[in-house]
Amino acid sequence: MARALRRLATAAAAAVVAAASVQAASSSPVGAGQAAAMLGSLLSAPAAAAGAMRQMADGAQYAQTVDEDELGSGFWTELPTEDELLPTPTPAASSAPDSTPQETPAAPPEGSMPIAEAHYGKGEGDLYIPCGAGTIKNLTDLPAAEVAAEVGQPLPFAIELNSSEPQVLIMHTHATETYQLHDDLWYDPSFNARSTDNAVNMTAVGAVIAGVLNDAGIHTVQDTTLHDYPSYTGAYERSNATVRHWLEEYPSIKVVLDVHRDAIEYEDGTRVKPVAEIGGLKAAQVMIICGADNGGNLPNFKQNLRFAAAWQDKIETMFPGLARPVLFDYRYYNQDLTTGSLLIEMGGHGNCLEEAKYSGQLVAQALAALFGAG
Repeated sequence: MARALRRLATAAAAAVVAAASVQAASSSPVGAGQAAAMLGSLLSAPAAAAGAMRQMADGAQYAQTVDEDELGSGFWTELPTEDELLPTPTPAASSAPDSTPQETPAAPPEGSMPIAEAHYGKGEGDLYIPCGAGTIKNLTDLPAAEVAAEVGQPLPFAIELNSSEPQVLIMHTHATETYQLHDDLWYDPSFNARSTDNAVNMTAVGAVIAGVLNDAGIHTVQDTTLHDYPSYTGAYERSNATVRHWLEEYPSIKVVLDVHRDAIEYEDGTRVKPVAEIGGLKAAQVMIICGADNGGNLPNFKQNLRFAAAWQDKIETMFPGLARPVLFDYRYYNQDLTTGSLLIEMGGHGNCLEEAKYSGQLVAQALAALFGAG
């Protein structure tokens, strides 16, 4: 016990120094939300948190693609087809005395902008490769046969159930991404769908995933560092440092999930919320993203692809319609750090928070089933 307290005190002192260095190097002050996230990470894994903050202060650079630091790049988004758009609820034209009144949406406030609901299908055509109950959208130059050969291959890692050491790390490169806080088909155009409040941003969704996995006997840790605050640019370098330090402290970690939300919007400002009805409730549709090697930056990409295909199949088997096709493209996302590194988009900025949290529960249940738990 004394040794543990000494270790915590040493790590705390290092973290304080690192935090001061981050503050001094930044052009913007460290906010209360980021300070709270730093403290949370420090308490859950002192050495990893302190090391990560030192690395942030050092400004270490790692290989990445240009798009990943562009706030409005939106390369992962795809507008729904006309068939995928869901009808907007409208008042009934007439109602017989004995009929059940149709529920209609409340009138949106003046100055608000519309949100359109959509349900993305599995996709059709040469780009889409089956993976069990799901599909993979192949945007690489790799032949479909080569991609398909990885589907159904064994996972490149083994999860130890009920382990005393962490097996899964949940983290958030863009932690401040958030959602609508009301379930209406309109949004306030002044709302930029970002928040440092961990009760409503991506860390809240990640906490649901971590909770389900831990309850299933899969030892999971969550890092709540706000890597995209106060500066969005450089978020992937900072999250790279965070993951490296977690892996250094806990080599037992096999899986690293970077949990985000998408942003799908028409040119006229209409936001799109991808949804699926699961168990009578509305869930935010999810999308797994797996990077492909581009000049040697992801040597283990096929192992990650196996994991993506297996998880996609399990999600769609258990909860049909929940997952959009896996996006397989030339992206980096720090996915060279383990053979179980993936990014998952939990809905979009048109979804409400509760829809995203419900999806977090569902994808975690599928992941636990994939790992043989429960």
